[in-house]
Amino acid sequence: MDTPQTRPEPQPPHGYTADKAAHLARVRRIEGQVRGIGRMIEDDKYCIDILTQVSAATAALHSLSIRLLDEHMQHCVVTAAQESPEAAEAKIAEATAAIARLIKS
Repeated sequence: MDTPQTRPEPQPPHGYTADKAAHLARVRRIEGQVRGIGRMIEDDKYCIDILTQVSAATAALHSLSIRLLDEHMQHCVVTAAQESPEAAEAKIAEATAAIARLIKS
């Protein structure tokens, strides 16, 4: 039986779990940006100013996506690779599909 001193630390269920609060704060900021875009349209703001804000929100989402992908690779893919080559291959395929979706957006 493992003693508390030799028991390994349990792995968080997802790679982003350790930074969950920061990710939620970032999502809330992005939500605020998007609401601001809606207000700009309601207030008949200049087209280019609205497009600038859309670009900023898009960049923020892309930044969040890259961070989540990195955490997925660092945690989920590495954990799967430690389990078996088949599990690693499945997680890599999953990450590749996610990257393809991000590139299309």
